Amino acid sequence: MHRRITARRSELDALAEELGKLLGEVEAQREEWVVVERVLHRLAEQDRAEAAVAVAPVKTQVAGRAVLLIPRRGDDPDETALPGAYRKILAIAGAADGPVQVRTVGEELGLEAGLRGKLEPLRAKMTKLADRGWLHRRPDGRFTARR
Repeated sequence: MHRRITARRSELDALAEELGKLLGEVEAQREEWVVVERVLHRLAEQDRAEAAVAVAPVKTQVAGRAVLLIPRRGDDPDETALPGAYRKILAIAGAADGPVQVRTVGEELGLEAGLRGKLEPLRAKMTKLADRGWLHRRPDGRFTARR
């Protein structure tokens, strides 16, 4: 009888060990699914935010700083969705007879165009407008307004 008890106890110990491993795997997978759920939730929030951006500029947090999102240009462009500085850039590019350089736009805005560091933030804004479809960036680095 003692052997049967010892054998059964041994079987139960092995089963408990196997169940412990399985439980560990299940818990690890559950944690992964929690992360997946969080990511999907954040993506859904971003989709809602991007849809709202088409209506008006939205402030969001990036690395703890508030930044304005520049909406993508749709079929029916509404420049009022852009912040004022971006609208001014579009107006200058639209009023030009042809492609404009960043320096030219900077001069129109009253920036010190002779200092390269003063033009880099403007170049970043113009590039962002081009990335979002508001301007067209030519291979030579100049920009044209999309009509």
